[in-house]
Amino acid sequence: MKSLILKSILFSLMAIVLWSCKKDEAPVVATAGTPGALQASATTLVLDKTMLSTNVVTFTIADAYFGYQAAITNTLQLSVKGQNFAADKTKEFTLEPKVKSKSYNGFDFNNLLLALNLPTTSSSDVEIRVKSSISNALSPVYSNVVTINARPFPLTAWVYVPGAYQGWDILKADSLISPTGNGVYTGVINFVAANSEFKITPAKKWDVSYGDGGGGKLSKTGGNLKNTAAGPQLLTVDLNKNEWTIAPASRWSIIGDAVPGSGWFLDTDMKYINDGKGQYALTTNLLVGEFKFRRNYDWGTTIGNGAANIKVTTAGNYTLILTVNADGKTGTYTITKN
Repeated sequence: MKSLILKSILFSLMAIVLWSCKKDEAPVVATAGTPGALQASATTLVLDKTMLSTNVVTFTIADAYFGYQAAITNTLQLSVKGQNFAADKTKEFTLEPKVKSKSYNGFDFNNLLLALNLPTTSSSDVEIRVKSSISNALSPVYSNVVTINARPFPLTAWVYVPGAYQGWDILKADSLISPTGNGVYTGVINFVAANSEFKITPAKKWDVSYGDGGGGKLSKTGGNLKNTAAGPQLLTVDLNKNEWTIAPASRWSIIGDAVPGSGWFLDTDMKYINDGKGQYALTTNLLVGEFKFRRNYDWGTTIGNGAANIKVTTAGNYTLILTVNADGKTGTYTITKN
């Protein structure tokens, strides 16, 4: 009898323990999430080149909560005020895990502002928030929005294009320009032949050069790049993504009886100036007579003195500058006697 009682007590204790274990193993369920909080150390920023290495703003982040201590991915989002963080108008930067604050120096934050295509001559309101997520199965939550009135400064930058078209002379290589220093460079290179080889260099030296990484990609270990056709080609290099593209570019020339050897039949080409201003230049001798600028050797698109030809009343050596408007058809010009 005593043995039976002891067995009953033991069985009851085991049942209690098992019940307690099941209770302890209740599954953790993530909730919809409570947004975190964001603070900025500055509300107004007017940046300049003296601030390149100085911390100009610090963001402090309080984590969102999803019902348990989850591994949260925080992404800083920046957008111009009024764009409502539209996907194509927002720049995103994923923060390191468990980071509670993020500081930017003048150089880095200026690049962020330039990536938003902000003007450099006036201030703009930029909205910043933090997107927090724990998995693709749950919708992210967003912090409060902080606003910074900011003005970036232009960081014009160049890369260079040494190649067979100019004898591989690195010191005389033509350039591509990034007017805002945002890592995207463009320019027109006049290749003398199809399949002409070239490379991209950040400076006029060979210690770093970009070649063909395949599939439109650039690689520091790749072979030479090649153009697709002879003549002027629009070259675009994105060093943020290590990508490049090439496409035919417009050719502008002069023609007329003021142009030696032309006789209104032969064109003299102008050279595109890779400075972001859309200008073509030519220094040449001109005779007394008339001429016009025309695109792609075609009379369908010309620039003159209004509808009339441009007159040259004194023979001599001249520098011509043609500035083509964004429509690619109209423009202005200057003629300076040297």
